[in-house]
Amino acid sequence: MKNTVLNIAALFLSITAFSQTIHTVTNAKGPTLGYTEESGVAILTVGGHKFKDLNKNGKLDQYEDWRLPVEQRAKDLASKMSIEQIAGLMLYSAHQAVPAPSEGFRAGKYNGKFFSESGAKAWDLTDQQKKFLKDDNLRHVLVTTLQSPEVAAKWNNNLQAYIEGLGLGIPANNSSDPRHSASVTAEFNEGAGGQISLWPDGLAMGATFDPELVKKFGNIAAQEYRALGISTALSPQIDLGTEPRWYRIAYVFSESPELTTDMARGYIDGFQTSFGKDVIKNGWGYKSVNAMVKHWPGGGPEEGGRDAHWAMGKYAVYPGNNFQTHVKPFVEGAFKLNGSTKEASAVMPYYTISFNQDTKNGENVGNGFSKYLITDLLRGKYDYDGVVCSDWLITADEGKTPGTFAGKPWGVEKLSVAERHYKILEAGVDQFGGNNDKEPVLDAYKMGVKEHGEKYMRNRFEQSAVRLLKNIFRTGLFENPYVEVEETKKIVGNPEFMKAGYEAQVKSVVMLKNKSNALPIKERKTVYIPKRYSPAAFNWWAVYTAPSLSYPIDLEFVKKYYNVTDDPAKADFAIVFVQSPYSEEAGYSDVDVKDGGNGYLPISLQYETYTATDAREKSIAAGDPVVAPNIKDRSYKNKTTTASNFTDLQTIQNTQKAMNGKPVIVSVTASKPMIFSEFEKHSDAILVNFNVSNQAVVDIIAGKYEPSGLLPLQMPKDMKTVETQKEDVPFDMVPYTDSEGHAYDFGYGLNWSGVIKDARTMKYTR
Repeated sequence: MKNTVLNIAALFLSITAFSQTIHTVTNAKGPTLGYTEESGVAILTVGGHKFKDLNKNGKLDQYEDWRLPVEQRAKDLASKMSIEQIAGLMLYSAHQAVPAPSEGFRAGKYNGKFFSESGAKAWDLTDQQKKFLKDDNLRHVLVTTLQSPEVAAKWNNNLQAYIEGLGLGIPANNSSDPRHSASVTAEFNEGAGGQISLWPDGLAMGATFDPELVKKFGNIAAQEYRALGISTALSPQIDLGTEPRWYRIAYVFSESPELTTDMARGYIDGFQTSFGKDVIKNGWGYKSVNAMVKHWPGGGPEEGGRDAHWAMGKYAVYPGNNFQTHVKPFVEGAFKLNGSTKEASAVMPYYTISFNQDTKNGENVGNGFSKYLITDLLRGKYDYDGVVCSDWLITADEGKTPGTFAGKPWGVEKLSVAERHYKILEAGVDQFGGNNDKEPVLDAYKMGVKEHGEKYMRNRFEQSAVRLLKNIFRTGLFENPYVEVEETKKIVGNPEFMKAGYEAQVKSVVMLKNKSNALPIKERKTVYIPKRYSPAAFNWWAVYTAPSLSYPIDLEFVKKYYNVTDDPAKADFAIVFVQSPYSEEAGYSDVDVKDGGNGYLPISLQYETYTATDAREKSIAAGDPVVAPNIKDRSYKNKTTTASNFTDLQTIQNTQKAMNGKPVIVSVTASKPMIFSEFEKHSDAILVNFNVSNQAVVDIIAGKYEPSGLLPLQMPKDMKTVETQKEDVPFDMVPYTDSEGHAYDFGYGLNWSGVIKDARTMKYTR
């Protein structure tokens, strides 16, 4: 049938959002097409249907035909792409903020000037963004802080309009780290920003023991993501929390394989599934968000709790021979969905070296470099053919010491940057996280041609291109990558979504102790809330934060329920807000090296000074061939550390003394398990939340809501049981038992009637 160019003036609806005019063209029985005149894209009419001529050749190509199966469209487009274009498709950008700041790793300029002095609009593209989009052919962009939903929508439209006229017209697949967390303080979680509904995340969501709730969250979050122009979620994190000292344990669902598996399934079904008019095919559609599940094959069993963002934590160990349990949430959850999208669209391996788990090649390399873990297991044994994207910066060089935050090329430190890219391709990975530059990918291609020949490498590149393109096709971006700004303003953070998120926060709060029914306190009594001291600290990227002394909650909210006094003698009861113990060193210190040690320190879960008398005599894994070749043992036995926030314990103790027998309620915001024996006896009631708002805690104290959360992991009796447990084994600690005879074990929680025993505690057991 003859193709004809549509009379655009008669058929488009114009939406002037900012500097670009976006046109939409409707199909009677098909998708609405969105495009800009500036891109040079024309509309073709074939058989009464309308299509975008993305490559401007005046004819309908298979990849432009929305009637065809996604697989067919992706293969057609991949076959038309140059190696340079595929190399760009394999890139996943470094973190982008909108607008870009003037310093730090997200810095950017506008016409050679920083934003504050450029005269640019917040939604304009930076010079760096224009370069990697045009020169490097990058099409996967990780967005972090967004000034507002309106700015995010306009920025997305600006970006999509800029690249629509380039090359083959491939739209951008924008992505985000989790951005709905009620607590937006995690340094590695750069998604937080903009007005959006706030929900429990990680352990907080796990504490609800409710996979249907996490599915509801996924559905709401997906609507907000798509309204912001985001079509891929770099989540969920379904590692098992079997190592209680691990830095990132706050963002896993649980140490329970069964609970984590069900939560993973609910989360991904919620994000990926569209409904009704939004469906394109097989559950995918215009409200779908690709879920990039992480971190294959499970990043939880970090030796001694040290995290693999640094060389000091590069090893995951399996002293309990429990590797297969960590794989379960992936193969039985993420890859076996209840919904019709069937499996998570993408997977991210963790930085860790899964020590001595490669039974075929005997390689101890980072998971993203491991052909055994990616090709033999993930692709082969488990038949996964979705996108595999490396974690960020694994091809970059490591820092000067094992405690420096830099590149993470674990196990291949001596290879060049290009050689690392080639090893990743050979392992079976499709995409390079945090890399804006196509040149090392092209260098890797040349290495492959030299070893395997041109045909092999062309096929290898097209294989990854097809996987990557399918995730863009099935979310409808080729037909219309634009969002309507006014709709975005209505959808993101609307009252209904905000209410649902807050109620979920309340459901995640766990009541551990309620001696003599101290709670709820429904009468309008007088409360004393001590200020909380935050010590000086350096964050994830070594940025200094000054010490502070401030109230841990907005007192105006507290005054809705109670009178507030700063004199304990005048108070009827006290609420002490603290955080779980944390240490700035996180398991490693350059000072210890200068003093003649190996640099490795214990990670304590208690406030008081701790000496690791029960630690391993010799570490399971060791070795830093470039920066610390002489360190053959990472043991920290008999070394001492003190929590940076030890004053939290003093505040609890002093408050109890000052209250002189009147009730003391302790509210703990916990990022990991902790030792309760230090202060449990100084409290009448204990509520623990996993990084949700303190407002939710006060609502429970006042009786507006009844507590219903359950512990998603064990709270250890002492540090001895922490040191003697095995990093890869769940439920192998002795839990703390309080003065009321209650063990703080997995699945434990109180409501007003006592210990909770319901369908959740029957289903999810140790």
